[in-house]
Amino acid sequence: MTLVSARELMRSAASAGTGIGAFNVIHLETAEALVSASERANLPVILQISQNCADYHGGLEPIGWATLAIARRAKTPVAVHLDHAERPELVDEAIELGFGSVMFDGGRLDYEQNVDTTADVAARARAAGVYIEAELGEVGGKDGAHAPGVRTDPDEARAFVEATGVDSLAVAVGSSHAMLDRSASLDIDLIGRLKSALRGIGRSGGDIPLVLHGSSGVADDVIVQAVRAGMTKINVSTHLNGYFTRAIREALAADENLVDSRKYLKPAREAVAEEAARMLRLFALESA
Repeated sequence: MTLVSARELMRSAASAGTGIGAFNVIHLETAEALVSASERANLPVILQISQNCADYHGGLEPIGWATLAIARRAKTPVAVHLDHAERPELVDEAIELGFGSVMFDGGRLDYEQNVDTTADVAARARAAGVYIEAELGEVGGKDGAHAPGVRTDPDEARAFVEATGVDSLAVAVGSSHAMLDRSASLDIDLIGRLKSALRGIGRSGGDIPLVLHGSSGVADDVIVQAVRAGMTKINVSTHLNGYFTRAIREALAADENLVDSRKYLKPAREAVAEEAARMLRLFALESA
């Protein structure tokens, strides 16, 4: 196995009624940890690079090339995905670099602007054979769509997909980015209604898979309910970042003379690999 497109991973998971983990790359160590997790669980994984991550590294190319190289050496199917790109030119760059899937995030735009811009970006992705995800409902973490009662409307979701031609859709159903506890309450009934609304309207007549952003704040049993109700792609970042950071703190606290960064990054990488492997099995309903 090796680098694959998110398209085939999403189709396979959606067809099986299971979920697939999409985990954010922060730096080289997390990319290595996530591939290790995939190999331990013997399950596919999607490695995501966000716009914020690209900006942190001074551009998409350095971290993008490194992540693609790690994915190509994997023993399991691994896809590389651009996450939360609010700049259309970043989507174009990801396509040029060889990413198999991209997400254009127009969630902060008003509905008509979101439709127009997303449709334009989606057309370029389709022309390049690249899978494209979009967002409706602003799955953020600073109020917005996550103020009480704000959710993605199923009828609007269907109209949005039909107008833009995207392949998958991130929806607001109660999760929120950057949560440090796992207390988010998801609207499971709404997930089912969104799944039904997006049935059979894909470009080849298939269903449009749903994407859950902000899954770090959602408890295991609730994620399982969400997958069974129709969620396919489960995005996680903050939760795994916590494992990485805690392992570093423990290593440094145990040896105040430790200066070789490899000696504290290695246990951090291991901690992420173990937890990510567990989550991949959970999302695939193997340990539910």
